[in-house]
Amino acid sequence: MEEILKFDTVAQYNAFNKNETLHPLVSVVDLSKAAPRQLRRMCYGFYTVFLKEIKCGDLRYGCSTYDYEEGTLVFLAPGQAIGSTGEEYYQPQGQALVFHADLIHGTSLARHMSDYTFFSYAVNEALHLSDRERQITQDCFSKIKFELEHAVDKHSKRLIVTNIELFLNYCVRFYDRQFITRDHVHKGVLERFEALLDNFFLSEKPQTDGLPSVAYCASELNLSANYFGDLIKKETGKSAHEFIQLKLITVAKERMFDASKSVSEVAYALGFKYPQHFTRVFKQYVGMTPLEYRSSLN
Repeated sequence: MEEILKFDTVAQYNAFNKNETLHPLVSVVDLSKAAPRQLRRMCYGFYTVFLKEIKCGDLRYGCSTYDYEEGTLVFLAPGQAIGSTGEEYYQPQGQALVFHADLIHGTSLARHMSDYTFFSYAVNEALHLSDRERQITQDCFSKIKFELEHAVDKHSKRLIVTNIELFLNYCVRFYDRQFITRDHVHKGVLERFEALLDNFFLSEKPQTDGLPSVAYCASELNLSANYFGDLIKKETGKSAHEFIQLKLITVAKERMFDASKSVSEVAYALGFKYPQHFTRVFKQYVGMTPLEYRSSLN
């Protein structure tokens, strides 16, 4: 079985990379200080953001290795494993912002961490920075590092956390830009999403698998659920779940024209376990029950 190197604390990761621990819960790690090392899979017990500053292929997602160019951000949530395995050695480069969840307890950042969905993106959905965005990122890292090197006082934690939050808010903006400027990468995702739903409802899958979920659609399109959801939101203004529901209602309306099928039969054919659930969803979107809608057709 593949051995994974685990880091439970910021101090452990600092020591591994030959960096001084200035704070037990947060660090801006200079990866160039680390000794050359063999490719390994690693797991982090804290939030980690890598800023890759040279081309390298030391990160892997699934069975694929990705060559990240200068100025790429990779985000990892606690507990996520990443990396490659192999016989060769490499010299780490770039920086890593690492911070433990305990650092942000009770802060504004803790209340909004779930908004930063890119921590759950797949590695191949990394953020590719422009030169200006890279400079902003490095400025944010520098401010955090300044506070870590400053004598600890009553302002230290608030300023460190505020600067982390500022950096993450910039990353939201940068990803919004990437969804637009990397359109060639995402080209056809919406069209393939629509075709996927069309084919799903024309098949026997609703009866065997139930209603299509966002996770199912994302997997079929080779995207992580969060990245897929954010991409669809940027493209359509609707959540992926809402998009699926609207498609479901369109198909349901078409099938209500067939008077030979009862409402229950239509519900089961669409993937609902219970006709009452179908009735509730239909009324939510259409403003009337399926039976009322069928009556209005006559």
